[in-house]
Amino acid sequence: MFNFEKLEVWQRAIAFTDPVYAATRQFPNDERFGLTNQMRRAAVSVSSNIAEGSSRSSKKDFARFVEIGYGSLMEVVSQPHIARRQEFLDQDTFQSIYNEAELISRMLSGLRSSLMKSS
Repeated sequence: MFNFEKLEVWQRAIAFTDPVYAATRQFPNDERFGLTNQMRRAAVSVSSNIAEGSSRSSKKDFARFVEIGYGSLMEVVSQPHIARRQEFLDQDTFQSIYNEAELISRMLSGLRSSLMKSS
C-alpha cells in the first residue's frame, strides 16, 4: 500500500468520483465533451493531486499539490450549479455532491495546514 492510500481524504476523494460519474451519466449527450467531461476530470484530479503530491520530496511540495487538488474540488463545486440551472441535476443530487465537496474541502485544508506546519 502506498502512503497516500492510507489518507482518509484521498479515500473520500476517490469515493467522491462515484456520485459525480453517476450524475453526469444523466447529462444530455451533447454535453459529453463539455460539462460532463469537465466535471469528471476535475473530480478525478482531486485524488490524483493528493497521490502525486505525496511522492514529492518535501512537505511544502506536497502542500502545493493539495492546493491544486483543492482548486479542482472548487471546480466541482461550481459546475453542479451550472448543471442544476440547466436542469441536468435534481436538487437532491446537487446537494449530495455539494455536501461531500464541503467535507473534502475541510479535510484538504487540514492536510495542507498540517503539511505547512511540519515543513
